[in-house]
Amino acid sequence: MKLKQSIKIGKIAEQIGAKLIGDPNMVMTGINEIHKVQYGDITFVDNEKYYKKAMESAATFIIINKEIEKPANKCLLIVDHPFLAYNELAKQFRPFISSQAVISETAKIGEGTVIQPNVFIGNHVKIGKNCIIHANVSIYDYSEIGDNVIIHANTVIGKDAFYVNRRPNHYEKMHTIGRAIIEDNVEIGSLCTIDSGVSGDTIVGMGSKLDSHIHIGHGTVIGRNCLFCAQVAIAGKTYIEDEVILYGKVGISKDLRVGKGARVLASSNVDKSIEGGLTYFGSPVQEAKAAWKEMAILRKLPEIWDRMRQFYGEEALADIK
Repeated sequence: MKLKQSIKIGKIAEQIGAKLIGDPNMVMTGINEIHKVQYGDITFVDNEKYYKKAMESAATFIIINKEIEKPANKCLLIVDHPFLAYNELAKQFRPFISSQAVISETAKIGEGTVIQPNVFIGNHVKIGKNCIIHANVSIYDYSEIGDNVIIHANTVIGKDAFYVNRRPNHYEKMHTIGRAIIEDNVEIGSLCTIDSGVSGDTIVGMGSKLDSHIHIGHGTVIGRNCLFCAQVAIAGKTYIEDEVILYGKVGISKDLRVGKGARVLASSNVDKSIEGGLTYFGSPVQEAKAAWKEMAILRKLPEIWDRMRQFYGEEALADIK
């Protein structure tokens, strides 16, 4: 998330009680988790396993729990609990503000858009022209909806990211400062949930069509003209390229990429990135022809076993059972 107004890192260090290593006059322009950082951003790291990744990232300012060698042109902010310090900054720069109306006075709604009864539209939401928002839809703060979008009943756009940090005796919720963005000509079915990014954007690309009962996790980016059937579930920070088709009950794990034009058949589970232009099936997925060949062989195993038993005899095969 980019800040409305930049701030010197020395002031941030004072706010969170951090030991600053670097130039206190360097200017912070954004706050992001490590997956989304850009130059001028502040992020955090609290596990030595990810120190190197953080130091090599685009982030300029890093909240960390150990003093280590600082790369050039970066600042380190040393605190005992980096996650908690980062979370407090997130709450400071984008605090939760309760709504005072069913449709916020700060929301902007384009000409020709129809808002059906019982729709909730939060603070600073933007909705384009000629949209139809059906009954009981909830659109959380800062979400953006393009032109000619249809959202069916009981869908939720921009829910908080499902992102928590494990503490000794509980889970600490990471404060959501990202957005959900629905581009032009998208249609979203009933009872769908599209989470905001933790600090960046969840995006549903232009012309994509989503059936009912679909979940899109935080920070996931969906390309143009994709087609998702009912009960698809996509975890966070996944990239779905253009023209992908996901059939019913497909599940996709986090941090993956699905290539352009890929087709994933019903009830499949994607646990690794897959190339575009191919058809996939299975759990975990593989190319559909290979999966079907394996299934055909498995169906024949009882027959193959009977033939082996007849040929070799029961005693010869006893150790195989």
